[in-house]
Amino acid sequence: MNNHKRFMQAAINLAQKGMESNTGGPFGAVVVKNNEIIAEGCNRVTSSNDPTAHAEVVAIREACRVLNTFQLTGCTVYTSCEPCPMCLGAIYWARPDKVIYAATKEDAADAQFDDHFIYEEMELQPVQRKIKFENLMRKEAQEVFQGWKSKEDKTQY
Repeated sequence: MNNHKRFMQAAINLAQKGMESNTGGPFGAVVVKNNEIIAEGCNRVTSSNDPTAHAEVVAIREACRVLNTFQLTGCTVYTSCEPCPMCLGAIYWARPDKVIYAATKEDAADAQFDDHFIYEEMELQPVQRKIKFENLMRKEAQEVFQGWKSKEDKTQY
């Protein structure tokens, strides 16, 4: 079995294990660097009462801890399913070199994990969204951004 298949099988096995142990939904992910799995995660939403504990996020958090960095340059994320919008955002912030996924978002929707409504909500103006969004104290918040812009010892990310 080539390495891509081996790493993907590891992600799929985590999805199966997580599903069977009732830690969350049927999703698994591994982060690979230098041809070695450095972190893994399965969905832990229901067991941790954390809606952000998706497999990819769990694996990214662990990989960053292991590597002592907030960016996963030189890494590949293998995930048992095409990432949801939240995980996609986390992946882009982590900046791995590549993502390889197995099942598609359509497969997830067929299993009643449908994220399509989130993509639709993202396209709407905040006042049109199903969850009420209200803008408050923008000027005060912009002052913090102004401080960031002039901060000389900041760590860019």
